[in-house]
Amino acid sequence: MRSTVLRAAVGAAAIALAVAGCGSSTTGGTAAPASPSAPASSSAAPEPSAPASSPAVVESPSAQTRDGLVSYADYSADPAAFSAGPVVLFFHADWCPKCRETKENLTADPASLPDGLTVVEVDFDTETGLRQKYGVTVQHTFVQVDAGGEKLSVWTGTFTGQDIASKVV
Repeated sequence: MRSTVLRAAVGAAAIALAVAGCGSSTTGGTAAPASPSAPASSSAAPEPSAPASSPAVVESPSAQTRDGLVSYADYSADPAAFSAGPVVLFFHADWCPKCRETKENLTADPASLPDGLTVVEVDFDTETGLRQKYGVTVQHTFVQVDAGGEKLSVWTGTFTGQDIASKVV
């Protein structure tokens, strides 16, 4: 009985995968119908995807120092690329009005952050290990860290790039 159920589940998953990819290919983020005359090829090279980044972020972290508002994923992939200036972790939540206001201010006016200052957007709800490491108990908390990731200072309540810059030690 179990093997019959398992085969049915595996078969259903295979059908779902086949249907999901059937008759379309992804190009530039939009689905396009597959060409009926073009043979399917599993050796086609994947298309490169453009990285999502803020205007203040350069494409090659090893070529230049990066700064501005960046995602935690970008920061954690290469922390050394951000080590030339101060780094502030911004623990935010999408549901937090104060967090949304701060993010809107930073994205609307990227020049409000001084050159060399990096603000790293950290998801308050999912990055529980970082919250514990730095003693963060509420969203809209800012933690300045050194190049080794050690806490230098912690505060809440800033809403603009100038406010953040004024708190950096």
